[in-house]
Amino acid sequence: MSEPLIYVLDMAVFVGIFAILAVSLNLEYGFTGLANFGKVAFFMVGAYTSSILANMGFPYLACITVATFAAGFVGFVASLPALKLQADYLAIVTLAFGEILRFIFKNEEWIAGGVQGITVPSAITITGVPIQTMMLIQLTIVYAALAICYFIAQRVVNSPYGRTIRAIREDELAAQVLGKDVFKYKAQMFTLGSAMAGVSGSLFSQYVRFIDPYTFEPILTFTVWMMVILGGPANNLGVILGAVFVQALERGARIAKDYLLLPVDPHNLRVMIIGILIILILMYRPQGLFRESKVKTPALEVASKWKKRS
Repeated sequence: MSEPLIYVLDMAVFVGIFAILAVSLNLEYGFTGLANFGKVAFFMVGAYTSSILANMGFPYLACITVATFAAGFVGFVASLPALKLQADYLAIVTLAFGEILRFIFKNEEWIAGGVQGITVPSAITITGVPIQTMMLIQLTIVYAALAICYFIAQRVVNSPYGRTIRAIREDELAAQVLGKDVFKYKAQMFTLGSAMAGVSGSLFSQYVRFIDPYTFEPILTFTVWMMVILGGPANNLGVILGAVFVQALERGARIAKDYLLLPVDPHNLRVMIIGILIILILMYRPQGLFRESKVKTPALEVASKWKKRS
């Protein structure tokens, strides 16, 4: 296999990892209306938890499982005070939470090496195997995790529970009047989204093989937000395609830098292209490239059949 194909496989792995992160944010923002600007915090918890356990000799299945529950637990604890705030204040608090957590990992060397970072064993330890084969195995692991997360997300949003969280997003007061515990539903969705971010973080750390606090800058959160806004909030397939687009530009810019001579740095060109696209989408198609997916619960299907008969 040629070097460009290795670049393509590498990009595909990153697409899968960030697609999981985009789906997790879509559950919180797209379907529930929670402006979580601290997404990187739960991604970071999953990455560090998995890395520490891997260095202790635990198998990767145990690492990713514990990382998922750890990120979900941290998300639940963080949601208790944060979800009492509304809109802009929630965004500010979650953003601050992500930075506080990053500085804890940065300054407390006993946790995971502080600014020196931590080397992470790969989930695959097969000797004598070509790098292309290793990357194909990585690709299989990542996309199996993405398929599971996508399936769970679809089952949640296409259920009576999903109708409730959409109702909360549209009008909290109306949902409360109908007897729904709005805070409970928000906390549950925040926890689920954080757990999925933990899965993504675990996959990321074992793939890149090294993490440090500088890996988890706030720009990572904004990158995921770009995926959701471009793809279409409240459409899980749309945000996955948004992840494909953003990561194709991100990784493609690194390839272009080695092969093309451009008047503008490809990395800067990528930022400009994404910025222009977001402005155009917000102006002319605020729902994103794909509209919100319709609810597909059995109750609605039965109701639509009776409506057609009548």
